Amino acid sequence: MVHLISIAVLVALFAIATTRPINMGLLGFTAAFIVGGWVSGLSLDDVFSYFPGDLFVIVVGLTLLFGIAKANGTVDLVMDHSLRVVRGRPWAIVWLMFLLAAALMALGSPMAVAMLAPIAMPLARRYEIDPLLMGMMISHGALSTAFSPITVYSAGVGTVAGNLGIDVPPLTLFLVPFALNILFAAALFAIRGRNLLRGGDVVDHVDDGCGDTGPARSGEADKSTDVSAPELAHGGANGTARQGVATLEATEEPHANPGTRSAIWEPTVTLLAIGALLLGALRGLDVGITSMCLSAGLLLLSPRRVDAAMASIAWPATLLVCGVVTYMGVLDANGTINFAGEQAVEIPWPLLTAFVLFLAVGLISAVGSSIGIIFIALPLAAPLLATGDLGAVGFIAALAFCATVVDVSPFSTNGVIVLASAEVHDRRAFQRRMLGYSGYVVLAAPLLALLAVVVPTSL
Repeated sequence: MVHLISIAVLVALFAIATTRPINMGLLGFTAAFIVGGWVSGLSLDDVFSYFPGDLFVIVVGLTLLFGIAKANGTVDLVMDHSLRVVRGRPWAIVWLMFLLAAALMALGSPMAVAMLAPIAMPLARRYEIDPLLMGMMISHGALSTAFSPITVYSAGVGTVAGNLGIDVPPLTLFLVPFALNILFAAALFAIRGRNLLRGGDVVDHVDDGCGDTGPARSGEADKSTDVSAPELAHGGANGTARQGVATLEATEEPHANPGTRSAIWEPTVTLLAIGALLLGALRGLDVGITSMCLSAGLLLLSPRRVDAAMASIAWPATLLVCGVVTYMGVLDANGTINFAGEQAVEIPWPLLTAFVLFLAVGLISAVGSSIGIIFIALPLAAPLLATGDLGAVGFIAALAFCATVVDVSPFSTNGVIVLASAEVHDRRAFQRRMLGYSGYVVLAAPLLALLAVVVPTSL
């Protein structure tokens, strides 16, 4: 009964958060205390122990660091140079960010999305790129190389599989998520980004003198007086993009132009700080603590940026992810996660069992820890793999893909950074769009993994 109540409450959280203007994190904390204390019999100290302090520090530290970068003109500087590389072509900007995210993750940085989203999402607003397309392409880029041999994901899966007596070739573990994420990215671009490929679609970077630039497409007439509500909600067209975010910009300090209003040393030092963050992540330093320390140092050097930088911290997004993760900790403690896995394994048909397990892993991972779910799911799948009906290596690689591809969810670390970095008129509406795409991924990924990986390797 405890397990069924816990699952019902989780479903209710999603339903309420998508139909009412209530932060799901607040609901998550409430559910954690009610289900954890009254239903599961956990102590208050136990429930508090599931609060993801490390995740809180990561989200606050990174949004603060890139808030400083935005306030002192560093983000504008990076945007300008990125646009020169791709020569103002929006489709190329999208794929450039995909490749950069893939490269950073392949080098071992688990925070690739967090490093790029605060730069890429303003680019999407400025150059009329669907923010959902940009955010999800960054996420898929990073997730495509999540199982590079030098990442924590790859090491974790190799260790667990080894404990089960299964030798998973590192190349296979890398290639399966890599190929399947590229398929998702290509399908997403074909649906939401094909308009960026139309002829003559080159963006000219127009600077208004204060770093807040707007796009202008060659050969297009000014549409600033004829914009529909959906266009405005998604960034608008040409000059109207700024109207759609007027309420956001009204509380922010105008971006400093690195060449005029802000001394060049500020962007230079900020870029060095971001580079130090990347190097620290590669060497295993805690990303949250490192970003906090670097932010403190930058603000000491330039105290006039404090107000703008502090205003950039994504407190609603932080509440959301911390509340949901705390509730997932309660579900792990009261056995609900194990219960769901055991129910899946009891299904008599191996392929159907694999599909249900992949689906359960995706659903849980979308609001929890991907690597944690892999550690839980692989031992639960051991009896299924012991029968020999399914190819063990293909199954493990497919499960790893299903557990990580759902990190596009706005409740994952990647997703919450994308949500916090998006420059959109209605952030709640954008969150619903992210949820819709996440639901598609949760349903499509298990089927794709089953047909493309598990079935061929089990014949």
